[in-house]
Order: sequence, then structure tokens, then C-alpha cells
Amino acid sequence: MNQNLHNEAVRRVDPAAVARRVADRCSQLGLTDEVLANQAAMAPRYLKYLLETGPDFDPGGFLRIAAALRLTYQELVEGRADAPPGQPDVGPRPLLVHLTTAECWDRVGTHGVGRIALPVEPGPAVFPVNYTVDAATIVYRTAAQGAAAPDDGASVAFQVDRIDDHLSQGWSVLILGRAEHVDDPDTVRHLQRLPGTTPWAGGDRPLWVRVRTEKITGRRVGSGRSPTLAGDF
Repeated sequence: MNQNLHNEAVRRVDPAAVARRVADRCSQLGLTDEVLANQAAMAPRYLKYLLETGPDFDPGGFLRIAAALRLTYQELVEGRADAPPGQPDVGPRPLLVHLTTAECWDRVGTHGVGRIALPVEPGPAVFPVNYTVDAATIVYRTAAQGAAAPDDGASVAFQVDRIDDHLSQGWSVLILGRAEHVDDPDTVRHLQRLPGTTPWAGGDRPLWVRVRTEKITGRRVGSGRSPTLAGDF
């Protein structure tokens, strides 16, 4: 499936139907929403928001949800054709593998593009930003009163992921922490020398935001044989 066809298929998806599949599969596997969110490397509130908005908002997030439920992305989005009774489900299934802290930072790299999630109502607001890494923290620039500007000290989440065009494998890293406005001139000069600090969006973006890492988790999505018990997670 090429990306254009995938995007067209996603636009036809009914979020309510996907949410029902998630609920039915959780019931089948004996999973709570909290356990599913943990396995999919996201906050329960963000899981709820994704199920309300549908796959078009964050396809990578739905890939992780599918893998946590031992389904393919297509089975989650389009519906699953289960094997007849008595026949084991032995086909390849996406598997979630936990990344170590070192593996998480290795994938985040020195700079790149990620998404900052800010705590607003009725659901988290998520914005793409280009970032740099400085002493195990995430730093990005934005407009002082812009949508991606969190309050100083706000609890935020930052996500970096790479998913292939067929949504069959990839990885995702989630960083939870607190936002800090950087205004010390010496620190700003130091940050300006790091790669990836020029905002791709352009314009006047004088506010430097540092995300102080409190927790970092990651998942790698691959393929394998589907286990029969949710406890194998």
C-alpha cells in the first residue's frame, strides 16, 4: 500500500468503529485502558483522545495500539477476520519490544523532528517541532505566545517516532517532563551553536523551551508470532 492510498483509507475510517474494536479486543485480552496505554507508550488521556479523533491524527500511535492488542494496523483500522474456531492464530503479528533508556536516546539522536503535547482542554494539543538534544533534555524554539509555547513549569510530553510507509514496523520514544523557558543569554548562545535549533517553520520564534526529562520510554514495533495470552506482554 503506498502512502497516498493509506491516507485515503484512513480518511474513510470511522473513529467510533475503531474505538469499538479496541474495546472489544481489550475485553477479549483482559486489558484495562491503563494497561493498554502503558503498552502503547502513551498516557491514558492521550489514548482516549486518539480513540476520539481517529487514525488520521497519529498513525504511529495507532500502530502501537494495534501492536499492543496483537493486531496488524489494517486489522485495527479496517476490522479483523478471525480464524475459524479450533484453528490457531499463528500468522505474523506486530510485536512491541521495550527499548532501554540508552536505546531511546540513541533513536532520538542529536536533533530531528518530534511532537510536543501540551495539557489543554478538552484534550492534549500536539504540535510538530524540530528539536535539539542538550544534556539529556529536549530543546526547541517557538513564538512566545504561540500555540506550541507551554507555560513555564508545565507538565508536557514529547514524542519522536519513525514508522515505515506500510505501517508494519518502526519505533517510538515518549519523554515525559516539565517545560522550562530558557532566557539566560549564555545558555541561549550555547544552544544556538547546536544542530537543529533553527525553526523550520521560520518567522520570529524567540522563545527557547527546554523539556526536562522525568521519564523516557520507548517501543520498537516488529513482527513475530502472536502469543495466546495477554500476560505475555
